[in-house]
Amino acid sequence: MTRSYDENQYNDLMQVKMSIKAAERAVGHATESLDEDQLEAASNAVRFAKQQYQQAFTHQTGVDSHFLEVSEELLENIDHQLKEAKKK
Repeated sequence: MTRSYDENQYNDLMQVKMSIKAAERAVGHATESLDEDQLEAASNAVRFAKQQYQQAFTHQTGVDSHFLEVSEELLENIDHQLKEAKKK
């Protein structure tokens, strides 16, 4: 039994959502502690979330454009927060 394109797209979007949430948590912890290991883990989480976003963006159907716009904004905010924490 093969999965339909819609199911794959839905799974891609859920992967984006979950990876952004994980990145938000990792960046939050890292900015509180400013621990180098946590900052590195947060950087990896953000990088992974961006990869998931890019994959979903590449396969978007148009129906999910609002979700992807919001996701892009969240990623930009998370990335900015992480960069600011690394400056400290």
